[in-house]
Amino acid sequence: MNKLGGFIYRHRKLVLFTWFFAIIVLGFYALKLPSVLSGNGFEYNGEYNQTREILEKDFGQPKSSIILVFHREKSISNQDWKAFIQDTFVKLKNFDGAKEMISPYAGEGMIKEDYAYGLITFQKKAEALRKEIIQLKQILKNKKGLKVTMTGEPVIIKDLNTASQEDLAKAEMIGLPITLLVLILAFGGLVAAAIPLIIGVVSIFITMGTVYFFSYGADLTIFILNIIPMIGLALSIDFALLFINRYKEELRRNSVPEAIRITVSTAGRSIIFSGLCVFIGLSGLWFIQIDIFQNVALGGMTVVFISVFCALTFLPALLSIIGSRINKLSLLKITENQTSIWHRFAKFVMKHPIFLTLAALTILLAGLIPVKQMILIIPGTDSLPSNYPSRIAYEVFRDHFIPKEKREEKKVMVILEANKGFMNKENLIKAEKIVHEIQKDSLVHTVNSPFSATGLEHAEQLDQFLKNGPKQKAAPIRDYFLRGNKMRLEVFLNTGEHSAKAREWVDSWSKRGLGMKASYGGTIKFEQEIFDEIFTKAPFGLLLIFASTFLILMAAFRSILIPLKAILMNVLSLGCTFGIVVWIFQQGHFGLKPVDIALILPVFVFTLVFGLSMDYEVFLISRIQEFYLKTGDNSVATIAGLTYTSKIITSAAAIMIVVTGAFAFTGVMPIKQLGVGIAIAIFIDATIVRMVLVPALMKLLGDWNWWFFGYKNKQLRKNRKKPA
Repeated sequence: MNKLGGFIYRHRKLVLFTWFFAIIVLGFYALKLPSVLSGNGFEYNGEYNQTREILEKDFGQPKSSIILVFHREKSISNQDWKAFIQDTFVKLKNFDGAKEMISPYAGEGMIKEDYAYGLITFQKKAEALRKEIIQLKQILKNKKGLKVTMTGEPVIIKDLNTASQEDLAKAEMIGLPITLLVLILAFGGLVAAAIPLIIGVVSIFITMGTVYFFSYGADLTIFILNIIPMIGLALSIDFALLFINRYKEELRRNSVPEAIRITVSTAGRSIIFSGLCVFIGLSGLWFIQIDIFQNVALGGMTVVFISVFCALTFLPALLSIIGSRINKLSLLKITENQTSIWHRFAKFVMKHPIFLTLAALTILLAGLIPVKQMILIIPGTDSLPSNYPSRIAYEVFRDHFIPKEKREEKKVMVILEANKGFMNKENLIKAEKIVHEIQKDSLVHTVNSPFSATGLEHAEQLDQFLKNGPKQKAAPIRDYFLRGNKMRLEVFLNTGEHSAKAREWVDSWSKRGLGMKASYGGTIKFEQEIFDEIFTKAPFGLLLIFASTFLILMAAFRSILIPLKAILMNVLSLGCTFGIVVWIFQQGHFGLKPVDIALILPVFVFTLVFGLSMDYEVFLISRIQEFYLKTGDNSVATIAGLTYTSKIITSAAAIMIVVTGAFAFTGVMPIKQLGVGIAIAIFIDATIVRMVLVPALMKLLGDWNWWFFGYKNKQLRKNRKKPA
């Protein structure tokens, strides 16, 4: 690290030129990143996808559909209403790329009072219809008292992308000015305050430009657009805060080259260990084979690596050019550490370690209480802001045209396969038994099948009807329910929306032997596979995070107890965070409408914050260790370490809270919950845990903090002395 600091100072202009070149090139691709993002990221290669492929290939189900929802005011006549709908479909007659156009007048139950709906089906995936949606918006026109709105999965995905970009811009407009204010309070001058923002923006731009190229080999979710800035800005500013604070401190007693060298070898070392902890925390997401988790791991780990690299190269090169002018444009006078409020606070904590430890643990344990009531859901249409036309149109379509008992969240698709097909009486008899067995289940409301569609209960009767019945009646039933050697069943359950019972039901039936091959699909099957993947694989990620963090901190501080304390306190503070999030969102406090917790929240907050909070642990303990190695006195070292780092940790936490908390004012609900969750977790960690619990436990455990497999530093004992 000493050599690195010296190298960067000597070649500062070359380092800066290289970074500026990278910013120009990758910045161009960063601007193109939104164009390659699509979908909500909940893609998993399981039985649900296999069943969907069967429905598309064998039963002709389209890959995606856009719903046109029509509405008229009471004053509009039936004649004008009908003419408006028909004219709309005339304009769409030769629409490029559409598989089929279904007018409200082409089917039953598609017109009700002042509402109607039509369908446009496609043989493209929902996320690939961006161009078609733009073209449709240009074609579809409203008239006075008459309105047509698009909705459905393709439109909602595109709107989520748009909302995410708007949310990002809104969060930046809220967060960046407040961040600059916090930096001015931390450093007292405009020059020093501006540098962390520059580092943050550079890291984000470079990362987004880099991630653009990942789109050639992976499907990137729209949420990556929020995750990279959220992590990148907070982490880069944290690193810059630590680095600049140490540089200014060294500059008081050393030349610029020496200050750069010492800062790189001390603060730079802390940044490497901090970044490594965050990097490993995010790597735990790789175990979960779902696109959104893989995307966040990919984008998050990339931005961490680039943020660390930027802090160790671009930042010292920039400071080498600025030199002592870092203190220019001073607005505030900064109090010396030794006489500051932080020194008095540190001494107070060390005088009352037992009381403060008990008080901190009481608060954290109280926050855990609501966690047991947490209900997790996969984000859907309600993730969109409530004022988006596609969400409003979908809710109108759902409420007017789909009975509650027949909605997607209650439907399980079952595809039965038989060797000789279902025009064979023996196979129909087996299918009849399966249908009856399913119908007997207490959680089943109805089963749509060839039997229910014809009103015939027995296989022999159905066999005769399908072979010899009136063609105009038998053919539609054969086409819908029977294709080749496959039979389609639609099972509607009595369970509520996003019900754990529904997921248990489909999981249980998927494992049963029915006498013939059965494939399961539908929303419930999709959710069951997603939940199972997370709950099965997450423990492996946690094990990696805990073990790696322990080993890294053990190597960094030559201690057994310090990494153990860090892990246990992180788990406790994160549990408290989840309890508060449940209290705010699920129980509907602070004027919020009660809403269940997005499934991504506990996983992302844990992996992100577990690593990010280690920043503060490393910042604090590194400085305590420095003083301990000089004095050999644990109490003196803890007071000095707390004195010198409290301001930086508080400032870093305030910035991270502002950057992530700004997403609380956005419209996409999972991002809102994620922003609030991270902000709360950082606040708890930087105040109750890092400022109170850590130093109090350091005092109580004394020299045992530095015990390392019985090894005792003879040099420490020989040179043990207390400073004046």
